[in-house]
Amino acid sequence: MKLETFVYTRETGWSVEAFPDLDSDQSIVIAFGSSKFLDDPEPVNQLIQAYPKARVVGCSTAGEICDTQIYDDSLSVAVIRFEKTRVACSSTKVVAAKDSFAAGAAVAHELAAPDLVAVFVLSTGTEINGSELVRALNEHLPAQVVVTGGLAGDGDRFERTWVIRNHQLTQGYVSAVGLYGDAVQVGHGSKGGWDVFGPQRRVTRSQSNVLYELDGRPALDLYKEYLGDLVSGLPSSALLFPLALSENQDDQKTIVRTILGVDEEAKSLIFAGDIPVGYYAQLMKANFDRLINAASEVGQMAGFASAANPDEPVLSLAISCVGRRLVLGERTEEELEATLETLPPGVKQIGFYSYGEISPYGNGACDLHNQTMTLTTLQEI
Repeated sequence: MKLETFVYTRETGWSVEAFPDLDSDQSIVIAFGSSKFLDDPEPVNQLIQAYPKARVVGCSTAGEICDTQIYDDSLSVAVIRFEKTRVACSSTKVVAAKDSFAAGAAVAHELAAPDLVAVFVLSTGTEINGSELVRALNEHLPAQVVVTGGLAGDGDRFERTWVIRNHQLTQGYVSAVGLYGDAVQVGHGSKGGWDVFGPQRRVTRSQSNVLYELDGRPALDLYKEYLGDLVSGLPSSALLFPLALSENQDDQKTIVRTILGVDEEAKSLIFAGDIPVGYYAQLMKANFDRLINAASEVGQMAGFASAANPDEPVLSLAISCVGRRLVLGERTEEELEATLETLPPGVKQIGFYSYGEISPYGNGACDLHNQTMTLTTLQEI
């Protein structure tokens, strides 16, 4: 496996004099960039045209990651040429959130094969129900296939996102790449680090990813009581106070959900994933040290012993929630440093700040997460 990472910024252009000569049928180009490239796609097109044989995937972001640096209005790129691993891509259109399950099923069916090892999926960050997308991938892929990825971002604007499909920058799609064979080693990890506060409240009325009532009270009214002066900043201010969901009051496994929008007339909250009736919800707030420590734990979870082939490069794909970036502020790069400190020396890392993270909670089936740092590590052995 050959691996190169590099960036593009408006001010300095490409960080490499020439694109790495790694184009092949067994190559993957992964690119994360600003939603502004919808208006000026030329740098993205330059990259795509340089790799006509490769599978090219990518999406828009709420900030681009390269090693321990965070960029805006840039492109963060990894080019991988595998020696023994087969790769394939699939994509499908998503018109509205109701299409999410069908989109996941279509991608899973197209990529399915007896030797499929992992799927890395990138989805539009709007017009999507991430829970339904993930449920379809779990139902239609074998249990041993590792599924990771994320939902595209658009800063804190929540207006428009893009993904790359068929060598084109497009809106309203789910795109995924499959890795095949026993030569590729895939690690993964996902952690939050937020603190819960306030009482647990039962979800008494919801539909899919729309929450109408908690304990019989309008969800938006209740939420505003906690936001105080931050109410005027909705929905972006809601990133600072996500919800922790659990199936019962004593459940140790919690799934975090981020608010993507509000409906003042219906007094409802719109989330990135499902809010099931009967589940228990509890507000969360930031604990700076725990957020950064959680990133360190993710590095330990996603790392693997590379003794079988210690000279082979390792790529880390870091997907962290936009809410974490807004909360951590100037300390955000500390969570990137924490991931690399616990991964093997020499690991190269790219990634992005997202509207949702896709990864197994620990082992087993994948989940949609919000407000987590999620890593996927790749190495060929």
